[in-house]
Amino acid sequence: KTRSLLSVFEEDAGTLTEYTNQLLQAMQRVYGAQNEMCLATQQLSKQLLAYEKQHFALGKGDEEVISTLHYFSKVVDELNILHSELAKQLADTMVLPIIQFREKDLTEVSTLKDLFGLASNEHDVSMAKYSRLPKRKENEKLKAEVAKEVANARRKQHLSSLQYYCALNALQYRKRVAMMEPMLGYTRGQINFFKKGAEMFSKRMDSFLSSVSDMVQSIQGELEAEAEKMRISQQDLIAVNEAVYTPDSDVTSPSINRNLIQKAGYLNLRNKTGLVTTTWERLYFFTQGGNLMCQPRGAVAGGLIQDLDNCSVMAVDCEDRRYCFQITTPTGKAGITLQAESRKEYEEWICAINNISRQIYLTDNPEAAAIKLNQTALQAVTPITCFGKKHEVHHPSQNLKSIENDKVIPSESAGTQDSTQLIAPGTPIQFDIVLPAMEFLDQNRGGRRANPFGESEDSSKDEEEDSLLQQMFVVRFLGSMAVQSDATSEVIYEAMRQVLAARAIHNIFRMTESHLMVTSKNLRLIDPQTQVTRTSFELATVTQFAAHQENRRLIGFVVHLSETVGEESMSAYIFESNTEGEKICYAISLGKEIIEARKDPEALAQLMKSVPLTNDGKFMLLNDQSEEDGTVHEEGQESEA
Repeated sequence: KTRSLLSVFEEDAGTLTEYTNQLLQAMQRVYGAQNEMCLATQQLSKQLLAYEKQHFALGKGDEEVISTLHYFSKVVDELNILHSELAKQLADTMVLPIIQFREKDLTEVSTLKDLFGLASNEHDVSMAKYSRLPKRKENEKLKAEVAKEVANARRKQHLSSLQYYCALNALQYRKRVAMMEPMLGYTRGQINFFKKGAEMFSKRMDSFLSSVSDMVQSIQGELEAEAEKMRISQQDLIAVNEAVYTPDSDVTSPSINRNLIQKAGYLNLRNKTGLVTTTWERLYFFTQGGNLMCQPRGAVAGGLIQDLDNCSVMAVDCEDRRYCFQITTPTGKAGITLQAESRKEYEEWICAINNISRQIYLTDNPEAAAIKLNQTALQAVTPITCFGKKHEVHHPSQNLKSIENDKVIPSESAGTQDSTQLIAPGTPIQFDIVLPAMEFLDQNRGGRRANPFGESEDSSKDEEEDSLLQQMFVVRFLGSMAVQSDATSEVIYEAMRQVLAARAIHNIFRMTESHLMVTSKNLRLIDPQTQVTRTSFELATVTQFAAHQENRRLIGFVVHLSETVGEESMSAYIFESNTEGEKICYAISLGKEIIEARKDPEALAQLMKSVPLTNDGKFMLLNDQSEEDGTVHEEGQESEA
């Protein structure tokens, strides 16, 4: 019965020990938080005083803030004293009692338990030894010694058990005190803290806090008024046209101020990093007097880049980039190369640099002097882009007649049409002969596949009519655009110039390769992989065709179509061929002759006699030697376009 009751008390003591450890951890955490609160309020007071030493760049209204923060720092210091006192009270009246209970009472019970266990083990050992004594009388002395040892063990066990039992009984009372005493100290400490705080701040802080609240509300009102103004401004800015954010949105007719004597804005600066490699860096440039200054991002001030006095500026073509211009020193040495983001910026920068280089900023009326130099500035911003102008620059001594013979764009004095009469300004350019979706639909319509070798699976009447002429050329489509005239081949040269220039400006390098089949009826563009006809042009609608004389692999033709009754349209198509363009022109010309000759059998017979035929009765356009030369030329030369 005693052993059973003892096990219950021991289980209760073990549970109490585990709970006491958890309770102590929670109380230590509260004490640690309070101690951290003391350190935090001390640091807060120092930071409030440090506001005055920050030297803010925008210090409007800081005098009131500094004085207020000084007062708050004093208040925080006084509160820190109260927090320190509370931390000390928690340590003495909450944490210390529970630690003493654990170290004194619980440890005592645990020690007595161990001693009771040792005494019980010793008693068991002595009893086992006594039980093994023999019956013989000659061992009386041994029996007396063992009996004495048993008596001592029993006395020791009895004494340790009584001490152990008394400690377990006392623990039942001590645990009640140990649970309530720390919380009593915690509560008294908190009440004392709040009482002192109320006595310290309730009277003198009311007026101060009221004034601070009024000041905060006043500042909040100013903020709301300013926020409303900003919101209205944001709505006005958002409501503007999208073109304001689009770079170069007014490229066709920008409003350019050519009378500038100072200019600022972002430009791309060309830096040479190797023999043939360059990089472009976007920097902020501005003019100051007669100097061009540059201020990198993050720099406090700008630095001198170029002295603009007596310098010259001109538009240049650089790495397929638009709106590039170069500043040249008075000695003729090439200076820096810059790129603007729009045509307006591009021309205004050139005009401003031109005005500054002539030291207009030193005159009494700089704007009036700048007006006189507008013509010079206009000439400077006119880049050399067309074939004809390039030809004139490289061969200034060449006369007008030789230029006309080479079929480059002649000047207006030759009596030819102006480029605006051939192609309307701003005409869109199509860079793909057919959209992928249209090509997919064409392939799924079950269209007849064209045979590039002139053989056909069916013997239809159309194929028999075209059997006299079937010639295939490998071409790449460069672009097409609407034209206004097909009277001369100049419209093809102008279309070539605009298409190639647009590809260079927009960095378009992909070209659709096709097989151009020239027959006596039409021109067909065939997909080289699927042999599906992408598009077809009736030969009778081709009103003009020509090859470029400098880049002999450029070929173009004009197609005249009737859209509706009384409305007609003309479009120029530009290609690059693996062979010379003149051969394609010859094939188209021969096809047109066949069309005319079919009207008269005698004329057709005469034409067949004048042109050599192949073994299968078709017109031979190229001899064997020219075909071999063309093949070698095709393998060893890349696209000039």
